[in-house]
Amino acid sequence: MYLIINIIGLLVFIALAVLFSKNRSAINWRSVSIMVVTNLVLAWLLTGFPVGRAIVKGAASGFNELISAAGAGIDFALKPTGMALPTPFVVSALLPILLVVPLFDILTYIGVLPFIIKWIGRGLSALSGQPKFESFFSVEMMFLGNTEALAVSGLQLNQMKASRNLTLAMMSMSCVTASILGSYMQMMPAQYILTAVPINVLNALIVTSILNPVDVTAEEDTIATIGAAAPAAENAESGSQELAEEEIAKAEKPAREPFFSFLGDSILGAGKLILIIAANVIAFVALAALVDKILGWVNPWLSLEHILGIVMFPFAWLMGFSTTHAFDLAQFMGTKLVTNEFVVMGKVTGDIAHFAPHYKAVLTVFLTSFANLSTIGMIIGAFKGLVNKEKNEVIAKNVVYLLLSGILVSLFSAAMVGLFVW
Repeated sequence: MYLIINIIGLLVFIALAVLFSKNRSAINWRSVSIMVVTNLVLAWLLTGFPVGRAIVKGAASGFNELISAAGAGIDFALKPTGMALPTPFVVSALLPILLVVPLFDILTYIGVLPFIIKWIGRGLSALSGQPKFESFFSVEMMFLGNTEALAVSGLQLNQMKASRNLTLAMMSMSCVTASILGSYMQMMPAQYILTAVPINVLNALIVTSILNPVDVTAEEDTIATIGAAAPAAENAESGSQELAEEEIAKAEKPAREPFFSFLGDSILGAGKLILIIAANVIAFVALAALVDKILGWVNPWLSLEHILGIVMFPFAWLMGFSTTHAFDLAQFMGTKLVTNEFVVMGKVTGDIAHFAPHYKAVLTVFLTSFANLSTIGMIIGAFKGLVNKEKNEVIAKNVVYLLLSGILVSLFSAAMVGLFVW
């Protein structure tokens, strides 16, 4: 019976995404159907076969080495001074930006990153039916995290229309960071942590293609490169790719900025981005705490966690649980959305081994993302430092859609994996 409820739940989650879609008539149902079937097969393979999990773990280890290199610079700057290291959030999620952004900017400078985006994006786009850059971004954020993936995509973001920027912002609610996967696996079952990562990738594409379907023409579906981007952008509106290419060839190419000047600007930009993101996160978390205090004056039981737990109860039940287990799961879900996944993982890590397999899998997969209120602050902060005011306002006006996207992706992933674990 619970398996049937789980299946019904997944259909209900898809229906909710359709209900809140900005343009239901523009939804590409062929693309959505292909991605849903692909993700169900992927969930089955990753929960039943070790090969898939080994591939994901190997890729995550590679990116983790990059973050470790950033840690060497952080230690060099802070430890000799005797300064107490900042909180784990700052060290693991923000300070590595000082290495990750310049590295990817260098790859863009020499043309490597645009080449990779073009061909990987083309392959994923062929499967998903989504634009090339959005397809690549879904994989990029799987390992780099939201702020890092957005930061290294600044050139692309500035050349894309605002509606596509919103799609990327919504997708950014559902990512993780490679450097944090190790911490996750110390507290929760590694099998389901690693399963959730790729499942979230396709579900981010599925949910955003339903909530915010955007028509991207062939002229717009291009990859930004340093120097040659402006002519292409100007001629995209003409509808003639050939004319755009001809004018690019004829146009005088601007002189490329000297490498070390470019690198210095990249590092300074990364530092400014860290400050912007940190300020927004502090403000959002503090405001949530203030709301909790105000609610506590009304009734000591009231809090954002409890309210969201009640709201999430029917969705937890729809993933195939008894009423008691569904309410417990809903409380964990609500706590995660208001605070972060580490808070819940810390609460259950001592008992998770004794949970039923289905409960263990669903809870772990739901927690494996940055979908919470403070992440909204990070995303808005990132866009403030990367795009113009007009595009940033589009993101800010759709905060509810960012949160809805993050919740739906987590529900989709948890329900899909839960179908195969009992």
